Amino acid sequence: MRTRLVIALLVATGLAGTAYACAGGPVKRPDGGEGLLPVGSPAPDLSGKDERGAVVGLRDYRGSAVVVYFYPKDETPGCTKEACAFRDNYQAFETKGVHILGVSQDTEEIHRQFRTKFKLPFALVADADGAITRAYGVKSTLGMSSRVTFLVDGQGRIAKIWPDVDPVVHATEVLAAASALK
Repeated sequence: MRTRLVIALLVATGLAGTAYACAGGPVKRPDGGEGLLPVGSPAPDLSGKDERGAVVGLRDYRGSAVVVYFYPKDETPGCTKEACAFRDNYQAFETKGVHILGVSQDTEEIHRQFRTKFKLPFALVADADGAITRAYGVKSTLGMSSRVTFLVDGQGRIAKIWPDVDPVVHATEVLAAASALK
C-alpha cells in the first residue's frame, strides 16, 4: 500500500520523470543495443494482449503507419490527458490511415476499464512483464514505462521518436509527423 501511495504521489506531482532519470543508464534491449531504438531501425513486433484479451501485434498493421506510445499508468492525470488527446484526434489519424497503440505495464482489465471510461477508440496493449518496453529501449521504474512515442512507418521502421512528451499537445505533434510520411 505504501509503495502505491509513493508511486501515485510521484505521478501526480510530475516527479515520476525524475524517478525515471534516476533509474540508471540506458536500457539494454534484447537485440543487444542500448537505449531507445534509433530512427530507421526495424520496430520490434510488439505482441501483447489488448483490453479485450485479443493478441495485438505490430505485424497486424504492416503497410500502414502506427503510433506506438508508451505511458506510465492508466488513470493518472498525464496519461489520461495524453490518451484523451489521441482520442480527440483519432478521426484525423484514421483519415490518414495511421493506427494508434498505447502500451503500458497495466493489466488487460485495468486497460479495459480505462478504455471504457474515456471512450478510447484505439487498442491499449498490456505489457505486464515489460518485454515490449525493453524491446523498444524505453526505461521503466517500479513497473511504469517512461512516456515515449514511436512513429512506425508502413515498412515497419522507426520514422520518428518523441523521448520527451507533453501529454497535452503531443497528439497534434505526432499527427503532423504522421501526415508527412510518404
